[in-house]
Amino acid sequence: MNVEIEEWLIVDGYNIIGMEQGFQWIPERLEQKRAELSAALSEYQAVTGRRVYLVFDAHLTPGAEVKQRQEGIEIFFTRQDETADEWIERFVRKYRKPGRHIFVATSDFLEQRMIFGQGAYRISGRELLSEIRQMNQRLQKRIHQQDQMQKKPKLMDRISHDIRQKLEQWRRKN
Repeated sequence: MNVEIEEWLIVDGYNIIGMEQGFQWIPERLEQKRAELSAALSEYQAVTGRRVYLVFDAHLTPGAEVKQRQEGIEIFFTRQDETADEWIERFVRKYRKPGRHIFVATSDFLEQRMIFGQGAYRISGRELLSEIRQMNQRLQKRIHQQDQMQKKPKLMDRISHDIRQKLEQWRRKN
């Protein structure tokens, strides 16, 4: 009996965004960075087959937890007074089960230890970003190769117009 393992990836969004070299926490840039990360993770989900959950801290913002579906992934903003780490730990406890591997992408060492203790697997932010870069490079290479295949000259492109007409006449006679 072959049991299929499902894989989920939970991403601590601000932790990953904050890893970008030279990134400054300017509110106007956060929306753009969230959108970029969401788009990258959507492609990651499509290529890897891992179900992706993206989590952002909203613990300093009044209100309840917010869930959105964007570009095929689920995005959560934690409720007031809850950190992304707390949300992730609660989520892992609630949804872990045999046959499901839950990976958590964060570079927060304490959080890595906590989720590992709950049976989840850890991926450092650096590892996730590296996987995404490599995936994008492979996709770009594949697209380039397909473009080159489409540009290869065909036999009909290399023969003169007179010969093409003659061949077409022969074809129509049969």
